[in-house]
Amino acid sequence: MRILALLILAPIMCALASCRQQPSIAGTRVSHKKPLPVKAAAIVTPKAHDTICIAAMGDIMLGTSYPDSSKLPPDSAKGSFKPVLKYLDKADIIFGNLEGTLLDSGMPDSKKKKLESAYLFRMPTQYGKVLKDAGFNLLSVANNHITDFGNKGCTNTAKTLDNYNIHYAGLQSCPTTVFESNGIKYGFCAFSPNASTLPLLDSQYVKHIIHRLKQRCDILIVSFHGGAEGAGYEHVTFTNELYMGAKRGDVHVFAHIAIDAGADIVLGNGPHVSRALEKYKDRLIAYSLGNFCTYKSVSVAGVCGMAPLLKVYLNKKGEFLSGNIISFRQTHEKGLARDTFNQVVKRIKLLTEKDFPESGLVIDDDGEILSDN
Repeated sequence: MRILALLILAPIMCALASCRQQPSIAGTRVSHKKPLPVKAAAIVTPKAHDTICIAAMGDIMLGTSYPDSSKLPPDSAKGSFKPVLKYLDKADIIFGNLEGTLLDSGMPDSKKKKLESAYLFRMPTQYGKVLKDAGFNLLSVANNHITDFGNKGCTNTAKTLDNYNIHYAGLQSCPTTVFESNGIKYGFCAFSPNASTLPLLDSQYVKHIIHRLKQRCDILIVSFHGGAEGAGYEHVTFTNELYMGAKRGDVHVFAHIAIDAGADIVLGNGPHVSRALEKYKDRLIAYSLGNFCTYKSVSVAGVCGMAPLLKVYLNKKGEFLSGNIISFRQTHEKGLARDTFNQVVKRIKLLTEKDFPESGLVIDDDGEILSDN
């Protein structure tokens, strides 16, 4: 009987064991084969653009809170760039010259306060968000107003731009910057003949900084603040310029030195008026982008109120492909507005033809810029 019981139970035990070894989920058999090794996820590197778009503007100064708030925009500057926003779409770099400090309080630098006709620019730090919301990702701080409120103004401006992740350069404390966007590594440096900035007037230093920086990036953008100021200084003089006794540099020599040393585009500011364009060694030079958004702080009469937005297209080697000038105008009453008469286009076209008759560029009446060869 014991033998018979074992004979009967054996098949049942095997069947039960077989069921445990072959479980199923919702009628689907689960395989017990050794799993294949899992491949590591591929690291995807952003593909670099074939064409790079740089949108460049001149002086930006969103009013000043010194000595009181009478020269601050009534909307806390929030609408300052509204007319231009749609033209900045798809630009890789949005650039301007920040003509002043970002600082909430503090007294002017003692030397500047003693000047008879000092212009002192102190923008509230919250205006950093206005710049960020407008799309700016690159600013020059190399100019004669970054030191209006001494070291405190310089330090707080840098801190504010860092907080909003806006790249900048031009101070001796932060001479250059390198950053990456869409697979392209950009380098930037800026020069000025003013204290605490990279020295525009020292040619050997200019060459050294630009040459070393080019080795660290794909596209090198260089800015300068130089040349005399005002409506009487629209033309490039091809000599060392002076303004109120101060040396303001030979901007033509500077721009060519910069490109010879490795710059892919040179963007000028300082005269508060627009100047000519030139193509040199397949690179574009804008000798001054004038005023762009300067609320009640500088003259915007006549040519000083013409505000160009320069859009430049480069290939991955940094060579100029094409460009476009979009005309704006600003008044103290209404601020920045689109100029459908294209006055600044006509002005830059005329200046380019007169100052650089062999500039290598053709500018049409609608602002399109093309190489003539």
